Amino acid sequence: MYFRRSIRWPIILGVVLIVLVVTLTVGWVIVSASAALKSEHAGFYWALLAVGATFLLLVLVGVVIYLVLSVKAIRLNQRQSNFIDAVTHELKSPIASLKLYLQTLTRHQVTAEQQADFQQFMLDDLQRLDRLIDHLLDAARLEHAQLANDFADVSLDELLVRSARLACERYRMPEEIFQFRLESATVRGRSADLEIIFLNLVDNALKYSGENPKVEIEIHRDGNGHVTARIGDNGPGIPANLRRKIFGRFVRVGNELERKTAGTGLGLYIVRTLIKRMGGRIQVRNKPDGHGTIFEVELPAAS
Repeated sequence: MYFRRSIRWPIILGVVLIVLVVTLTVGWVIVSASAALKSEHAGFYWALLAVGATFLLLVLVGVVIYLVLSVKAIRLNQRQSNFIDAVTHELKSPIASLKLYLQTLTRHQVTAEQQADFQQFMLDDLQRLDRLIDHLLDAARLEHAQLANDFADVSLDELLVRSARLACERYRMPEEIFQFRLESATVRGRSADLEIIFLNLVDNALKYSGENPKVEIEIHRDGNGHVTARIGDNGPGIPANLRRKIFGRFVRVGNELERKTAGTGLGLYIVRTLIKRMGGRIQVRNKPDGHGTIFEVELPAAS
């Protein structure tokens, strides 16, 4: 609701200004044209009409551009605010958890089993902080140019299986939640970037699945030199009006302060940027039954 209220008044003001400018332009053209038809100096009036109409048209264009830029700036500020909230939460939660476990180990006697559990929990918190830092570094790295001579042939089917296993280890889930339909396929790109892409997509599929996660991973090759990978989950799906916006920087669906899943709103932005640099594309759609989302990645096949 805050987001909608924050852009409502600039839009209303912009529309009112546009209506006023259009009304003024039409009225002035009608009056000037009538005067020109009745005057002996018709040429002068027609020239004045052309000049005035041109200036009014420029004013109208300026108002429209100002409105568009204002709305974009407000949306960017809102996304940045969400990003700050997300990063603050992602930093404070594991740090508070680490502090609690360390204080418990320092001040109280615990059994060997409890100590092992605490150590595992602290390791999980450190990995969470590490992933956050990696996301921030990856987003910063996107500002630099990528050299094509860094590209190599990468086995996509092996990479997807490896990404799924890493995700299962991270969330302590059985590998049986993944269903694979893979063709042997090799793509051209940077191995590190491809790992970032599919680790993010697999991670999202697990985070946003339902109570009983089920992730489907497919690979298909076509005859046009492309390889398509599909990653589907059984979550609530993504509304149609947000499927393009989720690839923007700092964008996350919903209210940041009420969110249950971790994240910064950078993952899909990084994914789309890396895919475009490799000459590929990514699309998102809901499953036909409406239960779940499918991310479809198309990449150039290795020659």
